[in-house]
Formats: sequence, structure tokens, C-alpha cells
Amino acid sequence: MATKSFHRTDRVSAQLRRDIGQIVHQAVREFGLPSVSVSDVEVTRDLAHAKVFVTALMAEQGPAAVKALKEIAPELRYRLGQAVRMRHVPEIHFHYDDSVDKGERIDKLLRDNPTPPPTDDAND
Repeated sequence: MATKSFHRTDRVSAQLRRDIGQIVHQAVREFGLPSVSVSDVEVTRDLAHAKVFVTALMAEQGPAAVKALKEIAPELRYRLGQAVRMRHVPEIHFHYDDSVDKGERIDKLLRDNPTPPPTDDAND
């Protein structure tokens, strides 16, 4: 029985990621927010809360974007309620997802500091 609820939360998370992604995209244009996209959504097992992870096109705008999204979260939750067929629409909690920024930083470090070719110590 526990595995069924696990799969349900996965399905709900995926659906909410799509729906919240569209709603956030509209809100960015409508409210003039910094450009962000929804990277992931995690819902609690009781489906009462949804952690929404967003990434910013420009990393330095991430904190301002999350702050603005938190301020309009009740409006976005209302829109979500109109878009999905759920008995209870989860509370939306926005968080900044810095994994993309970290990946880009690592990639830049690797490009800027190429590793020297391996030396052949086996013949010494």
C-alpha cells in the first residue's frame, strides 16, 4: 500500500511541475518578475504542501525572484486550483535551486583550468 502513495506523489509532483511552470511563466510576464523557470516540485505525502524549486536565468536575480514569488504565492495557488482537479490544492513554498549555478561554476572551472596530459610514470 505504501508504494502506491509513493507513486501518487510522484505523479502529482510531475503534474504540478508542469502546471506551476506555466503559471510562474505567466506571472513573470504579468508582474514583471526576473525570468525564472520551475526546475522541480516536491509534494508532501499528504499533498498539503508543495516545495517549488526555481532557477533564474541570471543567478544574481534568483533571491529577488523567489522573494517576489513568495509574495504572490496565494494568487498563484488560486490559479493552480483553477488549473488542476484536486480536492485540496497544496500550499506553495518557493525555494531557489542553485544546482544549475553550481554546475555552471564547475564547468567554467574545468574549462579555465584544463588538466595537464597524464605523464607516463610506468616506464620509470
